Amino acid sequence: MKLFGFEISRPQDENDSVASFVAPQNDDGAITVSGNSLGGFYSTILDMEGAAKSESELITKYRNMAMQPEIAQAIDDVVNEAISVEIDESVVKITLGEAELPDKVKERITEEFEDIMAMLDIANNGYDMFHKFYVDGRLNYHIVIDPKQLKKGIVELRYCDPRKLKLIREVDKKSKDPHSGVPTKKIKNEYYMYSESGFGSSKNGNDGSTTGFKISKDSIARVTSGLMNENNSLVLSHLHPAIKPLNQLRMLEDATVIYTLTRAPERRIFYIDVGNLPKAKAEQYLRDMMTRHKNKLQYNSSTGEINDSRKMLTMTEDFWFPRRGGERTTEVDTLAGGSAQGLSDDTNMLYFQRKLYKALKVPLTRLEPESQATFGRASEITRDELKFGKFIKRIRTRFSWLFNIMLEKQLILKGVLTPDEFDAIRNDIRYEFAKDNYYDELKQAEILRERMNTLRDIEDHIGKYYSREWVIRNILQITEEEFSEMNKQMEKEKLEAPDEAEDDSGF
Repeated sequence: MKLFGFEISRPQDENDSVASFVAPQNDDGAITVSGNSLGGFYSTILDMEGAAKSESELITKYRNMAMQPEIAQAIDDVVNEAISVEIDESVVKITLGEAELPDKVKERITEEFEDIMAMLDIANNGYDMFHKFYVDGRLNYHIVIDPKQLKKGIVELRYCDPRKLKLIREVDKKSKDPHSGVPTKKIKNEYYMYSESGFGSSKNGNDGSTTGFKISKDSIARVTSGLMNENNSLVLSHLHPAIKPLNQLRMLEDATVIYTLTRAPERRIFYIDVGNLPKAKAEQYLRDMMTRHKNKLQYNSSTGEINDSRKMLTMTEDFWFPRRGGERTTEVDTLAGGSAQGLSDDTNMLYFQRKLYKALKVPLTRLEPESQATFGRASEITRDELKFGKFIKRIRTRFSWLFNIMLEKQLILKGVLTPDEFDAIRNDIRYEFAKDNYYDELKQAEILRERMNTLRDIEDHIGKYYSREWVIRNILQITEEEFSEMNKQMEKEKLEAPDEAEDDSGF
């Protein structure tokens, strides 16, 4: 196997890789190329105009969106629910209960996992890591090792900006199935390209090409959101559905502010009596009156000078109209300024804010947390909160793929497990994140209360209509292992009960 570009055991023959007429799943955002058109191993020039450049711009757009107050509030809700830092509890723990391994090996795996968490400093950097993963839609870490001491394992884990890294997948499209003759797509090689200036950047020149370095795939731990665009060519962030609602909200806010500022001043209306003057002389007389009233003396306190400043007539200033007929003379009237109705009536603004929160899958009750009531019974928890909890679990599961990749490299380098042994237990590894969501505790307490009430109602029918085993499995939802353990605990308590009673009686 090839690991980090080094030979640890006999490499697998390329001809043994699986071939299919279906292209490999591209949920990791890899760029698929054909043949060996990329040049040497250590460095190469790759034309990545388009996909990589668009991806870089997309990540930058996501980060700009995260600066918007409404988006920032929603992101904080998601990150705070997903990552919980407690003083007396680990941020994330590994569970190997279903893996068929000796206890000593499980303990060693747990120790290596804790070492990886220490290298990541998950207690201090957990919020930032999950924030980057949620906003960018991808998270990359460079796995640094010592080539002279592979048994030492991972030395350091360094964060890598996703705009500077791109996964390349070489596919051989010329091969055919020997039995059916159908053209197949066979993966020949996978690696990463790294560019210090970023892909699609104008710093690389005007030819649309990007200069980068070829890096072994095993040297990068990468996890993506799993969301793809309609062409299955770009990895999207969880913020992507909020792009349109955010733009609409920004436009509405700008239009409301402009309208309010424009209509706010109170303006005067001058009706100037021009009598029977000809049109040209009437217009000249009107301009003279405007100029006479628009002259304004200004005193400069810093220099002591007095300046004559002329203001230009705009829509936010006074209005001047000529008047004929002689029935009415020159008159000055006022035009009331518009109230801040555009800002006080926030119905439209609230609509787009709600639409924005729906796009981010954040419960609408969190839009104005200070106006909401305190926590109540679990039955009062909204369906949106329950859906939000499941959404957080789904993101956590995807995020924990990063730990699997790092743990695999660490165990193989230190000789704890072979690649085949790790593949055998890969699906049995679970990661438990610390929880501080009060909704979960309320829900569990409510479920237990309802089970006890149902058991109390059905207790008289046990042995007549329902068996005791059926009640244990279907009403109390207790498994055979849990029931067996409870029986042992109850037997132990019965043996200890007489001694405790004797001590309480004083004998």
